[in-house]
Amino acid sequence: MIEYIKGTLEELTPTLAVVDCSGVGYGLNISLGTYAAIQGQKEVKLFVYEAVREDAYILWGFATKSERELFLQLTSVSGIGAAMARMILSALSPAELVEVISSGNDRVLKSVKGIGPKAAQRIIVDLKDKILGLDIAPTNTLGTAPDINKEIQQEAVAALTMLGFSPAPSAKVVGKLLAEEPDAPVEQIIKKALKLL
Repeated sequence: MIEYIKGTLEELTPTLAVVDCSGVGYGLNISLGTYAAIQGQKEVKLFVYEAVREDAYILWGFATKSERELFLQLTSVSGIGAAMARMILSALSPAELVEVISSGNDRVLKSVKGIGPKAAQRIIVDLKDKILGLDIAPTNTLGTAPDINKEIQQEAVAALTMLGFSPAPSAKVVGKLLAEEPDAPVEQIIKKALKLL
């Protein structure tokens, strides 16, 4: 079992990090939270979850152990797969998610694409007691992206497309958000777009 991968960050998109560890490039699926935390770094350490299936061997990377723990808790809920867990952790930080679950705020969970009323209630009921033991404090790891708006727009639309949204509506929402907040970093634009799509 791989506990973590530490090495040089060779490539980074809002959904994938490629880490060179002793000459081997590991592709790790990541959330927006992890993307924001490692953006701009040369050396990174990502905690790993290995998903081994008949047809695939997938690595998931997390900037913190607490994010990985929440990912595992989410995927233990019936009907919530790894992609959906990433979507939730991209829309909400670990601290926000713990707050939402512990307060039973299903309205916020339902704002995440693909989470209906039943799934939101299942997450709250299944995880309310389990998350109390997690040591998760609010952290602000959002970096700022000094890129021009065109680059931010392209990156945000590409990330949303990788997460399963259609390019045209994604471009429309991202364009509107950038018009309102031209200096907003890409991860903030993507998080807001996730709630609007």
